[in-house]
Amino acid sequence: MEENIINVASDDSELLNYNIPDFPIYTRKDELHRFEFCATAHWHIDLEFILILKGEMDFFVNGKVNHLTSGNGLFINSKRLHYGFSENHNECSFIVLIISPDLFFKHSLITRNYFNQKFASNTQDFIYLNQTMKWQKKLLTNIEQAHSFTVQKEPNALRILSLTTNICAEIGDHLETSKPKKAEDILQNIVWKMVDYIHRNYYKKITIDEIAKSGTVSRSKCCELFKEYLSQSPNNYLILYRIFKASELLRNTAMTISEIAFTCGFYSSSYFTLVFKRKFGQTPSIYRSKFN
Repeated sequence: MEENIINVASDDSELLNYNIPDFPIYTRKDELHRFEFCATAHWHIDLEFILILKGEMDFFVNGKVNHLTSGNGLFINSKRLHYGFSENHNECSFIVLIISPDLFFKHSLITRNYFNQKFASNTQDFIYLNQTMKWQKKLLTNIEQAHSFTVQKEPNALRILSLTTNICAEIGDHLETSKPKKAEDILQNIVWKMVDYIHRNYYKKITIDEIAKSGTVSRSKCCELFKEYLSQSPNNYLILYRIFKASELLRNTAMTISEIAFTCGFYSSSYFTLVFKRKFGQTPSIYRSKFN
């Protein structure tokens, strides 16, 4: 990878790899094929920005799919279920910029209140960023600059802070408050709770009944909702999420294959290798060798 990273766990969040220690911003250039053209659905408290450099991909956010093309992008609001994919396995290179609320929380009560108001659950889930709109074009340029400044050998933290704060302020100015939740939104929230339960407990032995209980629905309703919103069963999502977490450890740690298998909830390293190969078309060892 082009930057030095450390693993940091944000509150209620996915594991994020901040580029600069104690500076709550994460950015990288990536390609969709690294996720076998379909990333695992996930969420985090952080704000996320996507800029498509080349190619195209579809991007799921809270039940809605946006088609992203070269030069354009997407803003994903805090705590929204999302993932990128390409059903036709079209390659896509992109920049991802993730900004933690710690950037606001650690400064003052005023900025904390700003974040909590502007990026609350009753505001838009996402904003499509199009080069043809003046303010969005400028925002996309700022995203690319923030990435460029962050991955420099000696990054200027004040310049990065200025850019990322401006990016959030610009988005905040254009976010609209959503209408009262409908029945469909309530179902999406149930799915979010069940996915959150998996994210918090993937390393344990968990059952469909336990996943259903986390969303206060029946076992059959749980399976129905996963099928409707994520196009897969709860068990399949659990396995894919475990593989996703294992791939992070393979890329970023020196843990053995067996250690990673058990850490991610697989009962044996041989079973882990089997399901990992089904997903990535290669063994964990070969996958890891590409990042060393």
